[in-house]
Amino acid sequence: MADPRHRRGKRHSFVSVLLVACSAVLTGARSFAAIGQWAASAPQDTLARLGARATTVLNVRIAPSAATIRRVLNAACPGGLADLLGSDPAGADTLAVDGKSARGSRHGEIPAAHLLAAITGAGLTVTQLRVPGKTNEITCFDALLAPYDLTVTVSADALHCQRDHARFLVEEKKAHYAFTVKRNQKNLHRQLATLPWEKASAKFYDRTMPTDAWRPASCRP
Repeated sequence: MADPRHRRGKRHSFVSVLLVACSAVLTGARSFAAIGQWAASAPQDTLARLGARATTVLNVRIAPSAATIRRVLNAACPGGLADLLGSDPAGADTLAVDGKSARGSRHGEIPAAHLLAAITGAGLTVTQLRVPGKTNEITCFDALLAPYDLTVTVSADALHCQRDHARFLVEEKKAHYAFTVKRNQKNLHRQLATLPWEKASAKFYDRTMPTDAWRPASCRP
C-alpha cells in the first residue's frame, strides 16, 4: 500500500502510523483524539514493537501525534486499508452495503470523506471505498463488490434499490439481494403495498420502523 505523503517532512513511517492507529482502535478508541491519547500514553516497549520513531542516544520512542495520525489516515486509500484488514466474505450468509461519512474528516471547505462499505452479517468489514466528491454511492456499488465471489444475500438501503444493482447481483455475481423500498420508488412501493402481507410469515420483526418504510424487493429465487 502506497504512502500518500510527500517525501519531504516525514518523521514517522507510514507503517508505524497505521499500526499505532489500529492498536488504539482495538483497545476501544473511537475518534482521532482518542487514538492520539492512546498513542501518547503507550509504553515504550509497545511503541518499539509498533515501529515508532526512535530519538536521542537513549533510543526514546516517539509516537505520532493525533494530528499526524489524522492526516495520514485521511489521505490513505480506504480501499487499500480494507484490502489489508478486510475479512473474506467466503462463508458469510449475508453482506450489507452501507455508506457513512467519516467522523473528523472534514477540514474547512473540504467536505467529510464519504465511504461505502460492505460488511458481513457478523459485523466484519470486507471492503470499502471513498465515494468521489462529484458523485454518489449509486455509481460506486458495482465497483465495491465486483472483485468478490458473492454466494450471499446482499442487503442495502433504499438508495440502492436500483434495477442496475439488482441485475448486477443476479446476472453477474449470481447472488441474492434484499433491498429496502421506500416512496422514492413509487411504482414498486405501490405494487408491494398491494400484496397480502397479512398472510406472510417471517422469522424476524422490527417494530421500530414506520410501517410503510420497509418492504422487501423481489429476490432471486
